[in-house]
Amino acid sequence: MRSFHSGKGVSPVGLSIACGFVGHGSECFGFDDDLSQDHDFAPGFSMWLTKEDFSQIGYSLERCYQALPVPHPAESSKEGSSASGVFCIPEFYSRYTGSESKPEDWQHWLSIPSWALAEATNGWVYRDDLGLFTEYREHLLNGMPEDVRKKKLASRAFVMAQAGQYNYSRCLSHGEAGAAMLALGEFVPAAIDLVFLLNRKHMPYYKWSLRAMSELPVLGHMKDALEFLLVGDNDEAGIATKKDVIEDICINVKDELLRQHLTHGNWDYLEPHAYEIMEHITDPAIRSLNITEG
Repeated sequence: MRSFHSGKGVSPVGLSIACGFVGHGSECFGFDDDLSQDHDFAPGFSMWLTKEDFSQIGYSLERCYQALPVPHPAESSKEGSSASGVFCIPEFYSRYTGSESKPEDWQHWLSIPSWALAEATNGWVYRDDLGLFTEYREHLLNGMPEDVRKKKLASRAFVMAQAGQYNYSRCLSHGEAGAAMLALGEFVPAAIDLVFLLNRKHMPYYKWSLRAMSELPVLGHMKDALEFLLVGDNDEAGIATKKDVIEDICINVKDELLRQHLTHGNWDYLEPHAYEIMEHITDPAIRSLNITEG
């Protein structure tokens, strides 16, 4: 590739181009398999430029990228492989965080979905001489305020208690089998997200969440139990087993909350743990939020 110069008598712009592969798509999580080849499956990489460099050479560099002799997929989705190509660093991150600036205040952090944070920080960075792309990336990976993490943990624990430990059995007792399944549909995502938060990781898009969870060191082993709640038989024996599995999952969560000193009670029911986590939040504005927010 020819060298691009900024025209300012300094180092070539090429030295300020960060390269890697980060963003939307299973390939950025390392989850591609043979089935992935049916669409948006082709070699590619990402280049990230500062706003100044992008304004000067971004479109020219994109044309060079598109001219590379690589095969293109037979079928492309509407969104396509949005991780491939040339991007302006602030605009790349703003698609996930809603702002070109790194999130600093708790309101901004609490508003960003977990899947968006996961997509903004997945994949690989091969080179970043300026360090600007990596600086933003590291902030999203490790910069979440502890009070925000606790707020999210409290919310997930509360949903697990209400949907799984209470409403699943209650709906079945009322003969509402569909409502019971909806309760499991609330319990399982809340449990997965809570496990990611306990690992200080961001949960990806729902269809990759269980697979990604299995790789986590803390409570990642619960992946099979959570999957069973979704796909296991709903006959009398299956329902009895699911009730036991829900309680086992919640006990595992309770034990980890205790290990991380997020709560001190020894209740198996998670709701009082959720409220105790809230009490440990130091920021009064966050502590005063409804427990389900976040």
